[in-house]
Amino acid sequence: MWLGPEEVLLANALWVTERANPFFLLQRRRGHGKGGGLTGLLVGTLDVVLDSSARVAPYRILHQTQDSQIYWAVACGSNRKEITKHWEWLENNLLQTLAIFDNDEDITTFVKGKIHGIIAEENKNQQPQGEEDPGKFKEAELKMRKQFGMPEVEKLVNYYSCSYWKGRVPRQGWLYLTVNHLCFYSFLLGKEVTLIIQWVDVTQLEKNATLLFPECIKVSTRDSELYFSMFLNINETFKLMEQLANIAMRQLFDSKGFTEDMLLPKPSKPLKNISALKRDLDARAKNEWYRATFRLPKDERLDGHTDCTLWTPFNKIHILGQMFVSNNYICFASKTEEACHLIIPLREVTIVEKADSSSVLPSPLSISTKSKMTFLFANLKDRDFLVQRISDFLQKTPSKQPCSNDRGWKKNLGDHGHEEIPELSPSTPPAVSPASPLNNQLANFCKDKVPTASQGLLKLFGTNSEEPLRSKGAKETMKEESWNIHFFEYGRGMCMYRTAKTRELVLKGIPDNLRGELWLLFSGAWNEMSTHPGYYADLVEQSLGKYSLATEEIERDLHRSMPEHPAFQNELGIAALRRVLTAYAFRNPTIGYCQAMNIVTSVLLLYCNEEEAFWLLVALCERMLPDYYNTRVVGALVDQGIFEELTRDCLPQLSEKMQDLGVISSISLSWFLTLFLSVMPFESAVVIVDCFFYEGIKVILQVSLAILDANMDKLLNCCDEGEAMTVLGRYLDNVINRQSVSPPIPHLHALLTSGDDPPVKIDIFELIKTAYEKFGHLKADEIEQMRFKQRLKVIHSLEDTAKRSVVRAISGDISFSMQELEDLYVVFKAKHLMSCYWGNRTAAAPRDQSLPYLEQYRINIEQFKELFASLTPWYCGLHTPVLAERMFRLLDENKDALINFKEFATGMSGMYHGDLTEKLKLLYKLHLPPALNSEEAESALEAASFFTEDNATEEASLQEDKAPREGNSKQQEEKGTSPQDYKYHLRMWAKEKESKKETIKDLPKMSQEQFIELCKTLYNMFSEDPVEQELYHAIATVASLLLRIGEVGKKFSHQPAKKISDDVKANSAQDPVSEEESPTSDQSQNSTVERYSQAAPEDKASGDTQVDKNQQENQIFVDGGGGEGSGSPVQLFSDDETKDDMSMSSYSMVSTGSLQCEDIADDTVLVGCEAGSSAARYGSTIDTDWSISFEQILASILTETVLVNYFEKKVDITQKIKEQKKVERQFSSSSDYELSSVSG
Repeated sequence: MWLGPEEVLLANALWVTERANPFFLLQRRRGHGKGGGLTGLLVGTLDVVLDSSARVAPYRILHQTQDSQIYWAVACGSNRKEITKHWEWLENNLLQTLAIFDNDEDITTFVKGKIHGIIAEENKNQQPQGEEDPGKFKEAELKMRKQFGMPEVEKLVNYYSCSYWKGRVPRQGWLYLTVNHLCFYSFLLGKEVTLIIQWVDVTQLEKNATLLFPECIKVSTRDSELYFSMFLNINETFKLMEQLANIAMRQLFDSKGFTEDMLLPKPSKPLKNISALKRDLDARAKNEWYRATFRLPKDERLDGHTDCTLWTPFNKIHILGQMFVSNNYICFASKTEEACHLIIPLREVTIVEKADSSSVLPSPLSISTKSKMTFLFANLKDRDFLVQRISDFLQKTPSKQPCSNDRGWKKNLGDHGHEEIPELSPSTPPAVSPASPLNNQLANFCKDKVPTASQGLLKLFGTNSEEPLRSKGAKETMKEESWNIHFFEYGRGMCMYRTAKTRELVLKGIPDNLRGELWLLFSGAWNEMSTHPGYYADLVEQSLGKYSLATEEIERDLHRSMPEHPAFQNELGIAALRRVLTAYAFRNPTIGYCQAMNIVTSVLLLYCNEEEAFWLLVALCERMLPDYYNTRVVGALVDQGIFEELTRDCLPQLSEKMQDLGVISSISLSWFLTLFLSVMPFESAVVIVDCFFYEGIKVILQVSLAILDANMDKLLNCCDEGEAMTVLGRYLDNVINRQSVSPPIPHLHALLTSGDDPPVKIDIFELIKTAYEKFGHLKADEIEQMRFKQRLKVIHSLEDTAKRSVVRAISGDISFSMQELEDLYVVFKAKHLMSCYWGNRTAAAPRDQSLPYLEQYRINIEQFKELFASLTPWYCGLHTPVLAERMFRLLDENKDALINFKEFATGMSGMYHGDLTEKLKLLYKLHLPPALNSEEAESALEAASFFTEDNATEEASLQEDKAPREGNSKQQEEKGTSPQDYKYHLRMWAKEKESKKETIKDLPKMSQEQFIELCKTLYNMFSEDPVEQELYHAIATVASLLLRIGEVGKKFSHQPAKKISDDVKANSAQDPVSEEESPTSDQSQNSTVERYSQAAPEDKASGDTQVDKNQQENQIFVDGGGGEGSGSPVQLFSDDETKDDMSMSSYSMVSTGSLQCEDIADDTVLVGCEAGSSAARYGSTIDTDWSISFEQILASILTETVLVNYFEKKVDITQKIKEQKKVERQFSSSSDYELSSVSG
């Protein structure tokens, strides 16, 4: 490549001049290429350690003038061909021109200008987005691609100098972190180390310090543990590695690969050696922290942050912290934790103004909201720029009012408590609101007269107790008064100042009247509801009357959702619950519906109206409890792992006992998935839900630890899991809420008693207080760190389970060992994943978690061809892709252009295992429809007609099943769930289970054209075999024999009159050579051959049989006229002649059967052809009457020992699998090469 001219002081240091002229030098890096000796080794080591560009470009061209000692580098090249091209261009285009100049300075100026012009011309056609990365980084990316053989689509994120510990020896080199791989390269005195690890194979990442490895990063895979140390910034490196591994885990989990953020703002000034991808990932990490800290919607992007102070009117001080600005929010977080958090939605902002600066209050900024609140920020570094950014975002903020179906408190959000506790009666909503007004309790919804609730069901179904609970009522009133005072001092609504005082009030319990309001605010659900007016109503309308698997499960669980509560003992509550769950299933079909969602949603509906409950459910499922409610409850399993780890750290004496009993896995899912609502009395569990919406998952973990701690002595004495579960169940049953104003709702959990002792009652507030006192050290960011660590373990564990399930399911039908199947599965899955991030995403089948394990990973024909080429024992050179396509069509039974692992393993097993007959049978099938022809839709039907059914009842059943079979592919795509689909699949499953084994008599006859293709495959298959000549000779003999057998069969199967006729009639007589074949078989054979000759253009397009090649290839096998009858000028070779005589004609017959059929000369003597027949020579027609059966092919091959030995020899697939793992990349190697590759 051409370089912008750079000054070089020492031209000959570490470089060798190979060519020279008066103005230019062509140099090679010392030690590159052959030889080099010790100097070359030292130079190579130096290049790696110093990250010299000479590693990638060991050739360069320098410009020099005669009287100057200064050289200018004008070009470099990675190989001699590239640099020679540049050198020749300079000699041809510049030398004569430069000779004209008299002044050396003019020469140099001219050369530099010319080179800059060439570079500018080349850059015109380059895409602009590539220019974001600095030059040094592009050079590193080029080195990475060259060194590790990565394609263009594999993007480098960053690279670091470090040491890899190989044994006890550190190898200094460079660590390259790409989107999908971790790569390391080191060259030390001739010893080269190359590592490539896919992020999806990483099972653990740890940053630790030991005596042996000072502050190192440990990367664990299933096979090895790798240690890297001596980083300049180990924390940055480790954080980036965690991010990339996490992206890979997400890809395994939900098939969403990494896509670069195109909306990322460009830096105001160039950043040295930082790629656009690295900036993208850094921005993602900040965005995730920002959204999690302030509970903002998932599409919110942080624009920037700055240090500042905030005036807090409640304590009259300026609090130091940071202001965060995004496209829809201004947020503030104090430096000291919990001192103050503030969220100001831009939709609420009315005025942003710069106040006058003073020594006391420098650079102040005042922000006013619709709720008459004013926030004063000061000490802003770049106030003018900040105001401009806020102004820009305000202009983009929609001016429309949020949905007007607000409760009374929402009309004056943040009004400093001037109102008493608002009425919770619904206001009149607009027509689009899902919460229509109620006249008493019931109203009509849409057109189906289904009742709905526009307020919390607790209001409608609160018990009217004749004996008011005076003391409890007084406490509830005091709580409400405390919150009113808090609202007056700290504001109300989204713009509330959130402090430690707020948390204290939450821990003391939220009054029933305020619960729905505060849940919405603390969870952030109110933000999404305000910005999506009418969204819920639209979803409900869309989902009305729709049927899916999710709706079926919802209907099944509706009456199991808090059946003890009166609100869900009538149609009003049930209908509301149905609508909310169904609407969410339609919003997020990936989750759809999961058990436990019904319990949580029913509690939300008690305190909120339908729309509010819906948005709270969105916040729970998508932000606060990520991945909890999917098909494999990954999020709950991750937090279960965190719970186990915390138990080890906080309750070490109990941890081992719990592991032995296996209790944690049993309890944690029910505790976490339902937030204790299913295991604790309702009025107690709802207090934990209060804390959860304010604090997040850490509250659930703290309370869980407190419960174990409270029962430690009893648990230590338990003998089995059942006894431990009884202890915990009894404890949870007796957690009571003495402050609840509602009468206790009977808890349906089993009443567990032991002996005559009355159970001890535990107050929920005491339990929460204890949890905070003993385990309050947990921090949200620490939990996120632990979640990443556990996610790696959980997803790898789930993947291993899936692999074992698949292998177990198919091991009975396939001859590979369990270990071989597992290795094959790994390779198959890797190919699927590789296509997801390197191939065409539209071509790769996305992984569907709802499918059975066997169907989740599927590959298309292109991926199969790559795997087939590297794993098949039947390698056919250039013919291999054609054979792979046929194999794919044979295996793809449902014709959806994708095959699963069972189909793949079946095909591989057919080539590797089984006797000679089984292998030949597979090879035979590969040259019959549907394998041979993919373009014509009717090929599958004609192939089906080859298989004759003996009795009429089976034929009738086939007719009945014809329609379902034709629609099979479509049904599979749509994954229909109607009863007809189930019946069809059950019938198909029953048929599969029937023990019917295909015999060689069931195979159809082969036409002459198909036989030609079979012979072509065999010739290609035998190339490069140790006994290649013997195999060629044997197959020549067999082919000659079979051609004559076909001719003899043709004579017996057709009358002389029929032979002349152009039309092939269907009533031909049975073939006496193969009496097992029925007339139907011959009839089908003939029609198929006719179709072959008619479909030549399609065949040419498919690449299976090209017309121009067939016209020459058919010369080899087509009998030109009367066959071996009298009058034939050339006699056919006998068996003995063919075996013994290595004549030119015999050899020509062998060689012309390969793919290079274009080389056949006109005068070549072909076996089985008339020498003088022009029709035979040019193969103008295919003999449609000729056919051969599988038994005849098998019998002929059995006569040749060398062919028998070839097909019966055992081939080990294990070595092929190992090679396939390495073959994914092409490594550049040196003379003394030490490869250490870990690849998946």
